[in-house]
Amino acid sequence: MKRIVLGLLAAGLAAGAAQAQTTLRASHQWPTGKGDVRDEMVQLIAREVENANVGLKIQIFGNASLFKPNDQWGALTRGQLDMSAFPLDYASGRVPQFSATLMPGLVRNHDRAQRMNDSKFMQEIKKIIDDEGVMVISDAWLAGGFASKKGCISGPDSIKGQVTRAAGPAFEQMLAAAGASISSMPSSEIYTGMQTGVLDATNTSSGSFVSYRLYEQVKCLTAPGENALWFMYEPILMSKASFDKLTPEQQKAIMAAGDKAEAYFAEEAKKIDQEMIDVFKKNGVEVVEMSKADYDAWLKLAQESSYKNFAEKVKGGKELIDAALAVE
Repeated sequence: MKRIVLGLLAAGLAAGAAQAQTTLRASHQWPTGKGDVRDEMVQLIAREVENANVGLKIQIFGNASLFKPNDQWGALTRGQLDMSAFPLDYASGRVPQFSATLMPGLVRNHDRAQRMNDSKFMQEIKKIIDDEGVMVISDAWLAGGFASKKGCISGPDSIKGQVTRAAGPAFEQMLAAAGASISSMPSSEIYTGMQTGVLDATNTSSGSFVSYRLYEQVKCLTAPGENALWFMYEPILMSKASFDKLTPEQQKAIMAAGDKAEAYFAEEAKKIDQEMIDVFKKNGVEVVEMSKADYDAWLKLAQESSYKNFAEKVKGGKELIDAALAVE
């Protein structure tokens, strides 16, 4: 009888150990469960990790319900947040080098974005991320465009006099040089900004244009097309402090899930742009693409403003731009 009791106790303890589980908190600013690719990447990671059966669960907080968009970086570096789908340029106020990940015309198309991931440029960016106590789980570059309540944005002259949201310092400098007024805010606030008359125009990603229903507020959309001026690095990040607390099996499961999420994004990236075009046209918004001449005019303006400022004022700025431009 004693052996049976001891056996039952041992079995109970083993079952309890098997049920013991670590829960990680993942945060982002986009709607959950509505098809936004960044939310889908985090959801995919959560499913894969849970299916790995390594005693790990990821709880997802979307819609900026856990941290405000710009506060997520600080929370990651302090270990207060475990994981985030995060537009890296949002942290450029703390780490100026991150502005290179939303530099006008530096990426241009999805194929080049994929090549950027394995470049010297991204090795340098990831080293800076790592030095700040954060690590990249999945790479993601989202294309984006312009939209306005007043008309179509083509060359630099077309935005003159408009109050514009630009997402980061590099774009703000270029747009200001074109004669726009700047109002800074995360993408989750663009709709209200337009609705209340604070904004006339905006830059943001194709995914955010759809997720935030900006087709309800604008007259014309300039889609990325072959001459995408706007590309933003929006990876899945994890606090190194949180990662280091995990068992080797849990760490392996996280990284494997991150690889799957990155592969999923690579398949979806171009589809996001087309979905945006379809949704905006369906809702009566005029959709255009930037011509090469307009793109070149913007790029010249960016080189005279954003690129020059970044190279002169940011430590290692010129080297970062040169490394990015060296990607074939």
